[in-house]
Amino acid sequence: MRLYRSIATVGGFTFLSRITGFIRDALIAGILGVSGLTDAFFVAFKLPNFFRRFFAEGAFNAAFVPLFSGILVSSGPHAARLYGEKIFALLLFSLTGFVLLFENFMPSLVFLFAPGFESTPERFDLAVTLSRITFPYILFISLASLFSGILNSMGKFAAPAGTPIILNLTMIAALLMAFFEWVSPGKGLAWAVFWAGVFQLGWLWIACHFQGISIRVSLPQLTPEAKSLVRLGIPGAISAGVVQVNLFMDMIFASWLPTGSVSYLFYADRLNQLPLGVIGIAVSTALLPELSKHVKTGNHEEVHNTQNRALEFALAITLPATIGLIVLGGPLVALLFERGAFTSQDAQATGYTLSAFALGLPAYVLVKILSTQFFARQDTKTPMKVAIGAVALNFILNCILIGPFSYVGLALSTAISAWFNALTLGFLLFLKEWLLFDVRAKAVLPRLLMSSLLMGFFCYGAQLMTPFPKTLLMRIFLVGLWVSGGFIAYVMAARLVGAFQFRDLQKFMKNQSVS
Repeated sequence: MRLYRSIATVGGFTFLSRITGFIRDALIAGILGVSGLTDAFFVAFKLPNFFRRFFAEGAFNAAFVPLFSGILVSSGPHAARLYGEKIFALLLFSLTGFVLLFENFMPSLVFLFAPGFESTPERFDLAVTLSRITFPYILFISLASLFSGILNSMGKFAAPAGTPIILNLTMIAALLMAFFEWVSPGKGLAWAVFWAGVFQLGWLWIACHFQGISIRVSLPQLTPEAKSLVRLGIPGAISAGVVQVNLFMDMIFASWLPTGSVSYLFYADRLNQLPLGVIGIAVSTALLPELSKHVKTGNHEEVHNTQNRALEFALAITLPATIGLIVLGGPLVALLFERGAFTSQDAQATGYTLSAFALGLPAYVLVKILSTQFFARQDTKTPMKVAIGAVALNFILNCILIGPFSYVGLALSTAISAWFNALTLGFLLFLKEWLLFDVRAKAVLPRLLMSSLLMGFFCYGAQLMTPFPKTLLMRIFLVGLWVSGGFIAYVMAARLVGAFQFRDLQKFMKNQSVS
């Protein structure tokens, strides 16, 4: 089935990007630890990535891909290329002005997103300096996302999915230079982010060129097609960026907590992003062009079938990953980050935060998938309204939970608001009859949950029986044993309760349709 092949392609490259990302984060933890410098850099790093979720992933997934796919199907590659050029010009000139504006007002922007830093002027000034270096990344990565949208619409997923690896490798190179004291750690990392954006843009421009879509620079024109993108893109950007809004809200609250709280949230979120990126983003990326084409041709039966199979596939991996991160979060953090300047106390604090984030992991993935039903029909306002409600709920919960649970309460608030977002989207889809569970989905989904819980009991029992060692090699061996044992327990439990058959796995590995 083409959807499975597309998911496997995106997920595979995303997994590689997460692995290089973990190497990057392990180097940051080992070389810089948890300090005022890491707090300042993580703010500077998150600022352009926060806006990237809106201008890049949000607007292009919600609006550009369905519109470009429609033009590609109805009018052919030439018309689609001309449309891409118009949007490229509009994006280039508008984002250049956006970057220049915020570069001038960077102290105010940093204060807005990390107001607690003002109590430590040195940390605040450093965050401003580093943010001015990293902020142009939003220009480069947003233009790169346009090329990603073009390639995804053409069914070419490998080059876009591999793009984040460039960022990680560039930052790893900067960290190694900092280790040998060739560059300043903070500024070296900031400049690595800047140059990674340039490299990513160049990489995807070349990939589009080889697919016969060569985008040329022209003067921007506010054409009817561009107005449609803006009309659909703004609500879509808000709804798609809700997770980042909540994470940034967590960072704002954490800036008033003791030094290191921002870093705990960052490291925990990085681990939590692995299954979200590999599954949630992979499935939604592959699903949106597929659904858009079926909606365009009026094939509603295939729309429902595609959506059901995507949900099954995503939850078959996300549910056990969620239980695994909750049960084994502490040991995983200790294995990956506890060395050098990153202490056992830092690992414990990050582990608790990771477990809280992981409670919302299935919801994050469901939001990615369920939103595509609205985006494919060019309805971006409904997900936006639900997203605004989720942000408001997260703010209220942050105010309530930060007192008793500190930074862990912030992560828990984000997880609860994600479930509100997912359940509300699902309810609205059912009301519109845009999401209908078939017989197979009704049978499989609860059995996947049961299998995951049985796996969780196994991992918890194994952890209780075996004390966590101090040496790195023994930690690698033990965590590997727990994870592999948990995987076997999950597969056997799924087979026992009838969640799937082994022949289904064999068919999937051959990229065939599962009956």
